Amino acid sequence: MILTVTLNTALDITYRVPGLRPHASHRVTEVTERPGGKGLNVARVLAALGHPVTVTGFAGGSTGATVRATLAGVPGVVDALVPVAGATRRTVAVVDERTGDTTQLNEPGPVVAPAEWNAFQEAYEGLLAGAAAVALCGSLPPGVPVGAYAGLVRTARAAGVPVLLDTSGEPLRRGVAARPDLIKPNADELAELTGSHEPLRATQAARRRGARSVVASLGAAGLLAETPEGRWRAAPPAQVRGNPTGAGDSAVAGLLSGLVEHLPWPDRLARAVALSAATVLSPVAGEFDRAAYEELLGRGVAVTAEADAA
Repeated sequence: MILTVTLNTALDITYRVPGLRPHASHRVTEVTERPGGKGLNVARVLAALGHPVTVTGFAGGSTGATVRATLAGVPGVVDALVPVAGATRRTVAVVDERTGDTTQLNEPGPVVAPAEWNAFQEAYEGLLAGAAAVALCGSLPPGVPVGAYAGLVRTARAAGVPVLLDTSGEPLRRGVAARPDLIKPNADELAELTGSHEPLRATQAARRRGARSVVASLGAAGLLAETPEGRWRAAPPAQVRGNPTGAGDSAVAGLLSGLVEHLPWPDRLARAVALSAATVLSPVAGEFDRAAYEELLGRGVAVTAEADAA
């Protein structure tokens, strides 16, 4: 199975409105609620691809209960979330139906007590025994040490489990130093990590800091991968408009599924880009337009090798 870690789980709420305007009242045309947080989005996509997935992290309060109740109905996903006294956060996405643009509001999350953090680490170590790969995803809730991901990376490496890290800021900087197998920052996160706004130099710098492989999300330009096996760029045939929430998480799912299936890097990247684009066309995070995905995967994603491979 693939293990995904979402320390700051969420109840994702999506509102659709005819047109979003500041300082105005809006009539909501549709409301959806889903378990959220980056790792839970990754898990749902992996399960839809046919991979058994176990999810862990924290869940608490009435929102946490809603998250767990909904997860129970997702085929292929096993709930191993750890209880926490505080309430799981909510995130709100407001989709403007006229433009397709999305406005995102994210709560900070519950305060995690030291005993709760210790309980999670024990549960995590036990879950690694049955994992083919692990993804550490998203922000840290209040109370969790800023170096948490670095410790979780080291624990996974000690267990011989490949680990993907998808976070930002200081947790990413410290996590990279623990030498994860793969990181997947976006352009801004990569620039913050390395000090370089040039993606190629930044991916190389991130590898020097400790990441074995780096796959950078470059928005509409697709992905740039810097790996020990080579360097590639992967891009969709055209920009897609829709709800971008969760598109990066779907790319992570594509990379993870390709890893456990032992696919070559170009195939992993093509899958990641196709899933990401197909997710933009879906109304909520953690889902993708399967017809669009299959079309893009079949003939729509361009993957190009570059010289001077790492």
